[in-house]
Amino acid sequence: MQQIVIALAVVGGLVLALGNQAWTDEKIRKTKDEAKDKIEMAAAKVTIEQAVRTASEKVHGTVIEAELERRLGKLVWEVEVVTPERRLLTVHVDANSGRVLDVEEKEVEREKPRERKREHQP
Repeated sequence: MQQIVIALAVVGGLVLALGNQAWTDEKIRKTKDEAKDKIEMAAAKVTIEQAVRTASEKVHGTVIEAELERRLGKLVWEVEVVTPERRLLTVHVDANSGRVLDVEEKEVEREKPRERKREHQP
C-alpha cells in the first residue's frame, strides 16, 4: 500500500512539473511575441490611427481590424474594412510613408441557408 502511495505521489509530481514547464514555455513565447510587436510598432512612422484614417479615405465602410505586418521585408499596416455591400477588403498601408500599397478583396465564407424541416402532413 505504501508503495502505491509513493508511486502516485511521484507520478503526480511529474505531471505537475511537466505541465508547469509547458505553461512557462508558452508564457515566455507570448512575452517574446509581444516584445517583438512593440519594437515593430515603435519602428513604424505611421500610427495605427493614421493607417485607419488612410484606409477609410480609400475604401468606404467600417474598419473591423488593423494590425502591423511584415510583407516582403517592409512594415505594412493591414486594415480590414467591411463595405456597405458586405464585401471584406484589406487595405495595405506602408507603415513608413503612409501610402496605400494595394487593396485586396477577401473571400468571406457565407453561411448556407438552413433547410427548414417540412412538417409531414397526411
